[in-house]
Amino acid sequence: MPPPHSVASPSTLQLPFEFHLKPARQPMLWAASAYATGIVAGTYLWHPAVLWIAAATTFLLAGLYFLHRRKWLAAALAVGIFFLAGALHIQLRGSTTPLDTSLQPFTDGRLVEMTAHVTHEGGLREGGPGEFRQTLDLQTEDIVTEAGGKVPIRFGVRLAIYSPQPAGSLLPAEARASTLRHFHYGERIRVPLKLKPPRNFHNPGAFDYESYLAANGIAATGSARIGDVHALPGFEGNRLELWRTRIHSSIIAKVHALWPPPQATLLDAMLIGEEAFIDRDTRVDFQRSGTYHILVVSGMNVTILAFVVFWTLRRLRLSDIPATVLTIFFCIAYAFLTEVGAPVWRATLMCSIYLSTRLLYRNRAMVNALGTAALGLLVFDPRQLFTASFQMTFLCVLIVAAIGVPLVERSSRFYRQALAHWDADDFGPTLPPRVAQFRADLRLIAERLARFIGQSWSLRLVRALTIVCLSTFELLLVSAVMQMGLALPMAYYFHRATTIGLPANVAVVPLTQLLMPAAVLAVALSYISPVLAKLPALLTAIALQAITGTVHTLGGLRLADLRVATPSLLFITTASAAIVLAMILARRRLLLVATGLLALLLASLALAFIAPRPHVRGGLLEVTSIDVGEGDSILLVTPQGRTLLIDAGGPIWGSGSQFDFGEDVVAPYLWTRGISRLDAVAISHGHSDHIGGMAAVLKDFHPKELWIGLLPPSRPLENLIAEAHALGINVVRHWEGDKFELGGAKVDVLFPPQDWPVGLEPKNDDSMVLRVSYGATSALLEGDAEKKVERRIATLYHPHADLLKVGHHGSATSTTPEILQAVKPAFAIISVGYRNSFGLPKPSVLARLQASGVHVYRTDLDGAITFYLDGHSVTPAPAAPF
Repeated sequence: MPPPHSVASPSTLQLPFEFHLKPARQPMLWAASAYATGIVAGTYLWHPAVLWIAAATTFLLAGLYFLHRRKWLAAALAVGIFFLAGALHIQLRGSTTPLDTSLQPFTDGRLVEMTAHVTHEGGLREGGPGEFRQTLDLQTEDIVTEAGGKVPIRFGVRLAIYSPQPAGSLLPAEARASTLRHFHYGERIRVPLKLKPPRNFHNPGAFDYESYLAANGIAATGSARIGDVHALPGFEGNRLELWRTRIHSSIIAKVHALWPPPQATLLDAMLIGEEAFIDRDTRVDFQRSGTYHILVVSGMNVTILAFVVFWTLRRLRLSDIPATVLTIFFCIAYAFLTEVGAPVWRATLMCSIYLSTRLLYRNRAMVNALGTAALGLLVFDPRQLFTASFQMTFLCVLIVAAIGVPLVERSSRFYRQALAHWDADDFGPTLPPRVAQFRADLRLIAERLARFIGQSWSLRLVRALTIVCLSTFELLLVSAVMQMGLALPMAYYFHRATTIGLPANVAVVPLTQLLMPAAVLAVALSYISPVLAKLPALLTAIALQAITGTVHTLGGLRLADLRVATPSLLFITTASAAIVLAMILARRRLLLVATGLLALLLASLALAFIAPRPHVRGGLLEVTSIDVGEGDSILLVTPQGRTLLIDAGGPIWGSGSQFDFGEDVVAPYLWTRGISRLDAVAISHGHSDHIGGMAAVLKDFHPKELWIGLLPPSRPLENLIAEAHALGINVVRHWEGDKFELGGAKVDVLFPPQDWPVGLEPKNDDSMVLRVSYGATSALLEGDAEKKVERRIATLYHPHADLLKVGHHGSATSTTPEILQAVKPAFAIISVGYRNSFGLPKPSVLARLQASGVHVYRTDLDGAITFYLDGHSVTPAPAAPF
């Protein structure tokens, strides 16, 4: 048995760690930054390519001339060359993926028969009630038109296949889904369908769905019932991709065999990137708690995998070189299997570069390695620079490398030296005085504990507890810096201030570090024996239960639901400067470090709690019809800046889609306008295409009042009112005859009367009809009011208005001659879906409006349209991006 206090020979002692105040040189970071700046310049400041080439040639020759004369000038010219190269590259490549227009003759709404093969298979998921959907990406082989002509053509199609199920089935969703036909990679199919070109919601701030699909090679979309899809013989595709998809599916099958469905669906997403059965509420909880990176396969997964593999290989006595090569191989294999795409491949590239530079003893080159990875990716595809995923991945790692690591080095890592050669008595004098004193204090505590548990155990316990405390401190420190640094992109892209991200990540990240290797081990062992997989599967389940419990608890707090509008240019510039300042000062004197961190903290708090100035025109009444497809949503801004939102869009017939019109369409438009709070919201009536998005609006914008009229029996209406009460929103019933002022505008309620009969379910004639006026100008907002209501209003009120919001999306059930005769509008707006299945607006309605001399605007053709009423005239204007 060795003595409790041993003496280590000088040759075995590690040299004390020294913190370097002077930052290491990072030439590749400068090169990547210059290249990225050039990409931005080339996108927005177009010049002929020959000009960029001539400038780069001039810079190169000048740099060679000054290389041995003025090295600083040569370095500056080299940075300029990277700038010019980035500008040239993006102009030659194009800032956006061009849309494939070769399919336009087949997307005119006529039925075609398409032969295609599967290039990407999606998992089965629930659609509407009693219905399942599988989404496939296809490559067409030929198309047969209605006229019988067969056209060989190749383009990408995203096909949604619907599989209706018998109502009342008692089987769980996954069990029912497993009995359905699942199409796989390389299979050939023939299907009749109507192809549609992808279309964005034409609102400022709307997600660019067209470019997203184009970047994935998709030029058209379509849908078909499972019974109309016919499998064809043969295989088309890449054999390597076929094996990848088979392994991917096999892993998912093992996951579902090891864990019950609720846990398996989460592990599908966390381990292998399969998100088919993750519901929207679960996603929102992870987003609100600032832990969404845990739910999806991200750079953290690659980092944990690399650490565990490298640590294990080193414990198996492999030297650095084979351990590094094998770790990189496993990371690449993992990225290949997940099918998540660019984010994981970026993380894999960064991890590979870092591990490779580590072999060259460049332990301080993490930032430089990051610059190398960024430059390589931008050279491969400069358009990545404009994606949120690219920006957040590199900002995240850059914050850790440039701020987190220096802070750890000068704090916890500095004191970790006290734990080296823990049993050696002569190691303390070699340490810096503060560390030597810390070591002496720890050993003194161990000596006191030795009276109770013995010398050996006391030393182990004190050392272990100290490591836990220092590791916890490091996690808190890095997480805090990360939350502050990511406040800007979180506010700009996701309109969230993750106020509880720090405690949530402190709890969840260590659990993920346990979950990932345990789950991978369980899946791997399950191929050998299910019995061997039981213990790691149990550890995985315990960690997952703790993660989901933490996320649901913290994500459910009111404090977590802090949404913010798009930051102003001033805020963006200030916050960016604070991040750069904190990075520059991280290796300076303590006072300067504190200054940089304080600037970063203040910038993050400002983004969370200081609302930007809304983009509105004072002294005018604004009426904007937001493009929500086949539903309705109208924003009113009064002359004094008060805001009222009437309806919030929604799916037709209450579809089971996880797409939320309030969160995904209406809210981004309002946030882009700088609107973070609403004074009031109103629902015209209870149909899903008007109220489907309102729950999200209530949560995101916390209006003071919710206006309602008739309340027929309706679970969605009841849920919406209950949500308003839970949020402390005042629910106000408005009836025919109500007149009141709202921020300088006058509001008249023309319908419904209190004695109007209420049906057994919501209907169009429940609609609240409002006339909003400012000075001599006014707008009549009908909701979906039909002939009966229109004739009543025309007879009783003769409501002249300059602007008419056409009832029921231009259906023949509304816009009667009587209402047009009474209103005499100069302008009309129709909220209607692009190429909708109802054929709206009806030609007869458009003919009546034209005969009345009305200038008609439509959201399907014009996108969001704003009308400005100044009290004397009305000025229409497309809602330009702000």
